[in-house]
Amino acid sequence: MSAFSDALSVTTGGLKSQAARLRVVSENIANVDTPGYRRKTMSFDMQRNDGGLSTVAPGDVNLSRTELPDIYDPDHPLADATGNYKGSSVDLMIEIADAREAQRSYEANLKMFDQTRQMSTSLMDLLRR
Repeated sequence: MSAFSDALSVTTGGLKSQAARLRVVSENIANVDTPGYRRKTMSFDMQRNDGGLSTVAPGDVNLSRTELPDIYDPDHPLADATGNYKGSSVDLMIEIADAREAQRSYEANLKMFDQTRQMSTSLMDLLRR
């Protein structure tokens, strides 16, 4: 049964990591028009448990270091004397692509979790006979 619990641990780590990634992407999409907002990115870390099994875990959240774009809008409350203000570094197309990738990765991990659970249940049924 150790192989089943190892498989469940690996897929659970993937589910948690992709859920955290989707949360970061959602924050970026929500702030696409927020002046001065810097895009957040998240890394993944590999962790080893006592048995030597490697699982993925959510890593650090970092802010984008790209230059914020200047937006010309003299009527904006944050505009300076030249009529410019700093916009957001979020590109909506990139965030949508990242969201789809995270969603598909989450679904793949969920499918593996379900298949492992079904295999475990089938094995237990066979052993009961």
